[in-house]
Amino acid sequence: MTVLEFLTETTHQGASDLFIVAGLPLSCKKDGKLLHISDVRVMPDETEELVCEIYALAHRDIDRLRQTGDDDFSFAIAGLSRYRVSTYIQRGSMAAVIRVITFDLPDPVKRGIPEQVIGLSGLKKGLVLVTGPAGSGKSTTLACIIDRINRTQEKHIITLEDPLEYLHRHQKSIISQREVSSDTASYAVALRAALRQSPDVILLGEMRDYETISIAMTAAETGHLVLSTLHTLGAANTIDRIIDVFPSSQQRQIAVQLASVLQAVVSQQLVPNTAGGVTAAFELMCATTAVRNMIRENKIHQIDGLIYSSSTDGMFSMDASLLKLYKAGKIGRDEALAHSSNPDMLARKM
Repeated sequence: MTVLEFLTETTHQGASDLFIVAGLPLSCKKDGKLLHISDVRVMPDETEELVCEIYALAHRDIDRLRQTGDDDFSFAIAGLSRYRVSTYIQRGSMAAVIRVITFDLPDPVKRGIPEQVIGLSGLKKGLVLVTGPAGSGKSTTLACIIDRINRTQEKHIITLEDPLEYLHRHQKSIISQREVSSDTASYAVALRAALRQSPDVILLGEMRDYETISIAMTAAETGHLVLSTLHTLGAANTIDRIIDVFPSSQQRQIAVQLASVLQAVVSQQLVPNTAGGVTAAFELMCATTAVRNMIRENKIHQIDGLIYSSSTDGMFSMDASLLKLYKAGKIGRDEALAHSSNPDMLARKM
């Protein structure tokens, strides 16, 4: 079979990822479970052939993979789907993981994204962070927020991604989508340039390093709405991660700056459900006066407790989300407790 046939099979199965790794049959991930597409193990020469076919489909030069051992890009196949590709060298052989991204923008209701999270699209300025482990749907949540802005407000939205995932059409807003490596050299370079391009909203695919985080905070401080992601779980961990990126001599100043620009932290994770698939569970922290004071006064460890006990200000905890899903019969007791931040307390509420 050709790589195009494997991609077609993976897409039609509704799988999220296709794995091409030497020594195993081609595999895909569906609802968090690994399934073999074929019974035949692929050898290193076959994986190289398949990876070369991917580059041919994407009309991309394979030299970067050969020189650096890693490459990331995206491409689309008309009438089928869009794909985000990460190729790499392992044990001297080529390998690839391909994420399937549908052409249609996701429906937040079907994805279980709370209206309070989508409602963050109404913010005019500041920093909104969507956090969670890799593969937890952060890009999907951001795409839904951007889509809401696009359909309801007249804004200039600039997205900086590596690579592009969801494609947005101009509606009420103007959307400029830039891909790192093909459209610009780096997040930092593109973010600096974006500030001169009259943006109202900036979507930053990932706050990877000190320089990017610093520019993003400046952008949020100067009246732009900045949306981005971090691979953390929980508001306190996220705030600590941002502050810890900076040298110790600057951390006090950064805490004060972050307290003034941060608007919300969304945390999410995928939980196996009773139907054999996965369901998203969410936590939302809004930057209330109390939260801002905790950040300024270095009492960040108290924030999770505030969210847990808060039933006002639009905030809700991860455990509250898990309890709601459990009571609705969508997830089992064991899964709810396994993904809880405070299992003992959640067990008592159950």
